[in-house]
Amino acid sequence: MMHHSQVKMNSPDSARDVSIKQEAEDQPHLNILHTSHCSEVEVELESDTAVTEDSDDWEETSEDDEDGRRDKSFSDSGSLKTHQRVHTGEKPFNCEHCDKSFIRSSHLKTHLRVHTGEKPFQCEHCGKSCTSSSSLKSHLRVHTGEKHFQCKHCSKSFSHSGNLKSHLRVHAGDKPFQCEHCSKSFSFSGDLKSHLRVHTGEKPFHCKRCDKSFSQLGNLKSHLRVHTGEKPFQCKHCKKSFSQSNTLKSHLRVHTGEKPFQCKHCDKSFSVSGHLQSHLRVHTGEKPFHCKRCDKSFSRTSHLKRHLRVHSSN
Repeated sequence: MMHHSQVKMNSPDSARDVSIKQEAEDQPHLNILHTSHCSEVEVELESDTAVTEDSDDWEETSEDDEDGRRDKSFSDSGSLKTHQRVHTGEKPFNCEHCDKSFIRSSHLKTHLRVHTGEKPFQCEHCGKSCTSSSSLKSHLRVHTGEKHFQCKHCSKSFSHSGNLKSHLRVHAGDKPFQCEHCSKSFSFSGDLKSHLRVHTGEKPFHCKRCDKSFSQLGNLKSHLRVHTGEKPFQCKHCKKSFSQSNTLKSHLRVHTGEKPFQCKHCDKSFSVSGHLQSHLRVHTGEKPFHCKRCDKSFSRTSHLKRHLRVHSSN
């Protein structure tokens, strides 16, 4: 295999470069490299490579110089022109269906599949189809378990860079997603979307076994255990099992003696918030549980149940 020489031309006006030009004309086997300076990086172009600016088959390489500057090299002038749009912000390829614009025609071509519904890239493991090869590549990590994106603050890893970026907000305390109805802010757009249902009253998650609906998918999953009898949360002290993690958390206070719910009217404390709510009625005089057979009311359901025996015995 013949290895072509490469001669770098830095300034076409110098006498040395005129000599190089002449040498290139006399010896056509030489590849003349033109060095073109991007506003951000130094870029070398190989003049005789026939790759169009719209092609995905262009070559780009990067190297750090001694000062830590990033030098990029491209195989043709079209690739340099395309690359420079990263710095200029130019996006000449416009979608005719929406207001999005793109740096590359290939990116527009991929985007158009959002409108056409075309998904030519199919997963060999589960049959899922994707609009782009990069989306398929990301999806495959679901099957391989690859998690290349490591959080530098904790031990968590992620299969997608976007998930890592979102996770970093937990450490930074960044909450860019704000509720338009109240002052609450969230680190994740999904959390805001779920929260908004508090204001709208929307309950899109329906139980197939009864008529109950829920605003959160997690709440539906927890509810389904009422029907299945599943109790996956077990106490390590007494082996009792519970269908809800919160119920186990409350139960553990029986063993620890913890009573975090303090009455603001007296010195009593409670291990369960519901017990505090019941106790507060002693101070407020509230009696929300009414007997249907007489005019008596009670502050606790247990007191109402005990009272109903009076009517049943009669």
